Amino acid sequence: MAKSKVNNTSKPKIHAFHIINAVIFIVICLIVLIPIWKVVVDSLDLKTAYGMRFWPKEFGLDGYISVFTNPTLYHPLIISVITTVGGTFLGLLLSTLTAYVLIQYDLPGRTFISGYLLFTMVFTGGMIPTYLVVRALHLTNTLWAVTLIPAINIYDLVLMRNFFEGIPSSLFESAEIDGCSPIQTFFRIVLPLSKAGLASIGLMFAVNYWNNYTNYKLYINDSNLYNFQMKLRSIIMGSDLPSAAGSATENTVRNAAIMVAIIPFMIVYPFLQKYFVKGINIGAVKE
Repeated sequence: MAKSKVNNTSKPKIHAFHIINAVIFIVICLIVLIPIWKVVVDSLDLKTAYGMRFWPKEFGLDGYISVFTNPTLYHPLIISVITTVGGTFLGLLLSTLTAYVLIQYDLPGRTFISGYLLFTMVFTGGMIPTYLVVRALHLTNTLWAVTLIPAINIYDLVLMRNFFEGIPSSLFESAEIDGCSPIQTFFRIVLPLSKAGLASIGLMFAVNYWNNYTNYKLYINDSNLYNFQMKLRSIIMGSDLPSAAGSATENTVRNAAIMVAIIPFMIVYPFLQKYFVKGINIGAVKE
């Protein structure tokens, strides 16, 4: 009589490393989420509170109504949208084209160009030389200054190059046999296969442009060209606070303005998360 086989598969052991790792990540999540939650609560609380509350004492949307009905915020918001959309498109265009050029192994000086680009990741010109260049090109007090400077990010470019190198070379050979020029191969083969990389890099460009504050502070003196982040600073400092509507307090309006700056990417990120994670994993790991 055959003996029945006993399942000796043991349960995975929980090591101290796993416990410590989980605790560290929980602490990091709390450090990130608690300030955001406080802003959310204060933006919905019609009672001024400078302490920590987990729920609004008096719930209301008057803070958001104060922000959205204030006409002085429309122009900075439009500036932010224009620079974010235009800058993201320009950044993706330059990054993908440069990355596509760098995967051409027969390109003369390819190694030198790659090394030169990587060198700039460590050593940059600095704030003052960059400002002098921008001023010499007569770009100060123009939106070109805050659009062109972040349009090239070497880290994103390297990720995109590694992503392109993961595309099978047989596809390039097939496209060449079919008579496609290099630019046709780029638009018909490379870009359609790089949606994950484009989504991840595009999201990072968009966040960078939307949160851009330093470049506006350095290169823009005309208040008519300020973006929403510059206006948000004036609101938080109290120098340009929108008039409170209904029962909203100044503290409620300030936190509502902060949430208006955060909400767009809180809405967009969940839809791009799977592409973002996949694009970063593929682009950051070189086999």
